[in-house]
Amino acid sequence: MAIQTISELHNRGMNIKSLTEADIDTTSPMGRALFGIVAVFAQLRVDTIRENTVRGLAHARSEGRVGGRPSVMTVDRIATARKMRSENQSYRASQTC
Repeated sequence: MAIQTISELHNRGMNIKSLTEADIDTTSPMGRALFGIVAVFAQLRVDTIRENTVRGLAHARSEGRVGGRPSVMTVDRIATARKMRSENQSYRASQTC
């Protein structure tokens, strides 16, 4: 996110000079080079995390596991919801009975 923002600012002709990191200074050739190296490693990290996540989800699916929170809907609840919908009833209306 920060890398993208800094790149967009650079494309607009603006430079960045960090007040806390002495080596981040896009006004100098060395600073631009260092920023480029940091940007490459940051992108590598993002791509690696994304690739590992996709690979892990595919592996879990191949073993029949499904990610996410368990459903609270039971067969009885689904049947009740379908019946209420067919009768044009709402959840709130059923609570007042």
